[in-house]
Amino acid sequence: MAKFQKIPIIKRIKLNDYKSNTLSYRWLHLVSNGIAQPIYIPIIIGKGIKDGPVLGLTAVVHGNELNGMSVIQRLFNSINLEKLSGTIIGIPVVNVPSILVNERRFIDGVDLNRIMPGDKDGNRSKVYASRVINRIIKNFDFLLDLHTASFGRINSYYVRADLSSKIAKQLALIQNPQIILNAPPKDGTLRGAAADLGIDAITIEVGDPDKFQKGMIHSSLTGVYNTLSFLKMYDDTIEKAEKNAIICKKSYWIYSHVGGIIQVHVELTQKLKKGELIATIRDVFGNILKEYIAPENGIVIGKSTNPIGQTGSRLIHLGILK
Repeated sequence: MAKFQKIPIIKRIKLNDYKSNTLSYRWLHLVSNGIAQPIYIPIIIGKGIKDGPVLGLTAVVHGNELNGMSVIQRLFNSINLEKLSGTIIGIPVVNVPSILVNERRFIDGVDLNRIMPGDKDGNRSKVYASRVINRIIKNFDFLLDLHTASFGRINSYYVRADLSSKIAKQLALIQNPQIILNAPPKDGTLRGAAADLGIDAITIEVGDPDKFQKGMIHSSLTGVYNTLSFLKMYDDTIEKAEKNAIICKKSYWIYSHVGGIIQVHVELTQKLKKGELIATIRDVFGNILKEYIAPENGIVIGKSTNPIGQTGSRLIHLGILK
């Protein structure tokens, strides 16, 4: 086990340095803090007994999104390298400075998943992002980027993928999600930066922030093993979903126009009809200020759980069915 080892320090991943049929733990020195202490990113490299593709797994790009970290830990605790062709690289925590202070954004207040691929000559967050891409992500052939909802919100188990890509669509389907959202990579995301490098990538939303959810973690781990089987990296069968995923052609958040005490009436994955009541906002005396109805038919991908919200607060993430 890694905890009994002195873990070596590296500055970039060089896959030729690792022998077949080995599991290696490394600290990657990415940047340094204000008193010249190194900031390390944890790296796990599982190299199979045969040659094959490189599958990358990333988690905690946002510092409060924890389920993906547990997925990666469990994968490497259970994987049999003698059945593996190729290499798996796991990054349990990408955004190390922010997980330590329980913050979603990077320590300079910037969302790390909106500035990829960063800038090697930029500010703190852009340099950090640039080195993540150039020293880690460029090694991948395929990427599963694991996320969760943010503060005060919860998510269904769903996947964001560019469904015009046959491989990305298949990767999305075999995660066995509740919902698949067609979402061509936007500028600034880790998934988008990977796609620009020719890496087939999807984003997997594994539940809620600031907690470990056993059911979500198990579902995502099953999806990872399905991915390995699909890529012919692992000698195993693909576990099929009990229900087919619901595919959405697009989605958007519905925001409040007034501030107050929010009550969201709908549940995750609930299908809505146009005109159906979705939320009520009251003042501090309990008087109804505004009721919100579904503007069109759709499905609830995510929703707010924070009852206190000012004008412009998120209410529900509405997916529009394909």
